[in-house]
Amino acid sequence: MHASPLPSPLSFNRRQFLKTTAAVVGAAVAPNFIPAKALGKDGFVAPSERIVLGGIGLRNRGGHDLNWALREADVQFVAICDLWRESRERVKKTVDTKYGNNDCKMYPEMREFLATRTDLDAVLIATGDRWHAMAATVAMRAGKDVYSEKPSSMTVAEGRMVVETAKRYNRVYQTGTQRLSEPNHIFCIEMARTGGLGKIHTAYAHIAPWDAAAMKTEWMPAQPEPPKEELDWDAWLGPCPWRPYNTAYVHGAWRGNYDFHTSCIGEWGAHTFAQAQAGIGASESSAVAYEYVNNESGDGMVTHFANGVKMILARDLNKRYWHGSCGERFDGTEGWAAAADGYSRPDVSSPLLLTQMKRVIGEYAARTGRSLDHMRNFLDCVKSRDITVANPMVMHHSMTTVHCANICMWLKRDMKFDPAKERFIGDDEANRLLSRAMRAPWHA
Repeated sequence: MHASPLPSPLSFNRRQFLKTTAAVVGAAVAPNFIPAKALGKDGFVAPSERIVLGGIGLRNRGGHDLNWALREADVQFVAICDLWRESRERVKKTVDTKYGNNDCKMYPEMREFLATRTDLDAVLIATGDRWHAMAATVAMRAGKDVYSEKPSSMTVAEGRMVVETAKRYNRVYQTGTQRLSEPNHIFCIEMARTGGLGKIHTAYAHIAPWDAAAMKTEWMPAQPEPPKEELDWDAWLGPCPWRPYNTAYVHGAWRGNYDFHTSCIGEWGAHTFAQAQAGIGASESSAVAYEYVNNESGDGMVTHFANGVKMILARDLNKRYWHGSCGERFDGTEGWAAAADGYSRPDVSSPLLLTQMKRVIGEYAARTGRSLDHMRNFLDCVKSRDITVANPMVMHHSMTTVHCANICMWLKRDMKFDPAKERFIGDDEANRLLSRAMRAPWHA
């Protein structure tokens, strides 16, 4: 069969030209059709604008963080690393259900995971407390930005390690002190910071109303270790001293143990110290003096900052300062403001203060350019390379206050601290508690 010849130039009129041209062009472009999803149209985000995300240890609180990130259209979650098989399988099921595929990959070992997944832009870290700083450091060295759950360090030395790593490798880092991004807390912080309450003389920070500052050091009875493919116990311990396996540890009983926890002070203080220090202008410093209180928790401890403001640790069982959890309060010469979880609006000394809330929140958003969504703030900064609201310095200085308050309670005496040198003044015994040995090979 021979192809029909094209019409001669003399008989090739305009209509025939257009028909023939359309056919040729259509044939040329049809094989190269690009779906709207790839172009970022019709509500889809183009691949070049997506953040490729992975997770490390996303159990319990980590599941909340995962679902938080999955709501964002520009996030593509692709891989989970967890030394607990049941946990990584649960995350895979959640992710695959979200995307309608079977693409989420699973990894049991963190260093292999980070080395293999060179496509990752960022990772969510929600391991137990003992792993937060180490996992963040290793991930940032591997070129990943990091969202890490709190408390983000176990010691002052670990916090400094995170700060220096983020700086050296130019990584975006956010710690999970999400109340720094919530309007009720932002209002209180901004009113304190900008003089809306007059001169601030006292701040209050909530500490957990359970457990004690002094933590357990004894071991639980030994039980047979599970198969490594089910749970890698040695990796679970990580940088902590070795101890025999007991199933209670992996189901939450690590809390209240010196090797694994930051006490009742760190449990909520990891949030509330950052909130209080933001309002008193001390986000990039730590308390300079700590007054020991003779009780088991640190309730009522007065900490002093170089600017003359006091921050008082409070369990507040009688709801004197707030009526929810993880609260902060600021007392100034012209009024006070407080916020905690479960509030529809902040508590204030005068209803007139609340008339300024819309303006205060608007000015904060305009000044900082930050989303009032903590995860969104992190994701925006991954793209822009801006500094997050809960950046390494904010994390480190508030956690340094946590660690020093703990040490004050452990040694049962008043202490003075130099935030610039990150050392106690004239107290070698206290200075030895600013770091801990890390067990090989689980160290940076």
